Amino acid sequence: MKYFVIVNPISGRGLGEKSVPAIEEQLRKAGVEYILVRTERPWHAADLAEQAAREQYDVVVSASGDGTFNEVLNGLMRARKAGFNHAALGVIAIGTGNDFAGGVGIPDDFEKSMGALLADKRKKIDIGLVSGGDYPEGRYFGNGIGIGFDAAVGFAALQLRFLRGLPAYLIGALQTVFFYYKPPRLRIELDGQVIEQYSLMVSIMNGQRMGGGFRMAPDGQPDDGQLDLCIAEKAGKLRIFQLIPMFIQGKQAGQPEIKMRRARQVTVTALEGDFPAHADGETLCIAGEKLTVNLYPAELEVICG
Repeated sequence: MKYFVIVNPISGRGLGEKSVPAIEEQLRKAGVEYILVRTERPWHAADLAEQAAREQYDVVVSASGDGTFNEVLNGLMRARKAGFNHAALGVIAIGTGNDFAGGVGIPDDFEKSMGALLADKRKKIDIGLVSGGDYPEGRYFGNGIGIGFDAAVGFAALQLRFLRGLPAYLIGALQTVFFYYKPPRLRIELDGQVIEQYSLMVSIMNGQRMGGGFRMAPDGQPDDGQLDLCIAEKAGKLRIFQLIPMFIQGKQAGQPEIKMRRARQVTVTALEGDFPAHADGETLCIAGEKLTVNLYPAELEVICG
């Protein structure tokens, strides 16, 4: 098989570049035919992934975190829409959150992540498409969409240059509690059901976790044909502090502010105010008014843990 490895050199606070010699050593030891390319600009990973799929590489590997993975995913999906369906997706988890990797069973540990890639165990997973905000034409995602508080936490965590993983997002959450003010009133439509409320956040999950360890959808599976939603009503600062440990443990279900739902199609509209949102950690909008999310079951083959 031929592997096309895409490395974001600044991923994981520079861990991407530091990992290149070890990645190449492991691939050579395994006797793998490969090419390794570093990204140089935003959306470069998407262009590289699409090119690799069109050139009939067997596996396109994202050696990075969730942001570069999302670009690679979008490149592969563009190629698939053009009829180039041969390439599978692989991930070496060396980013800040690695939430998609965790959702498909790939460990954060570098050696184990490489072991999973070379073991070549595969399954087909569902892929989501979100339209709206800065992407009216749509952007694909593999792990999840965060709207409101969730997105604001991710944006804050990105500013913490010397931390990665759950600690960065925990500090981001603490910072966000003090500056994320009045939640918007949202209309949330999911498979015909309608919820209208002031919402602190709406997490629309294909995987299980966000922020390196917040288990928004502890029962979520990326191959079950359903999106898992975690919808939180507005809450005071003290109550948010009480809820944070529950999200880390995945025990928020049953709390009075929390609704857990499942759906194939979701539309979120701001009735009052607006909202920030992200897809797999990448900004969808800062002041969004409407997002529409659709799920495509068993859409892409992934090398999993």
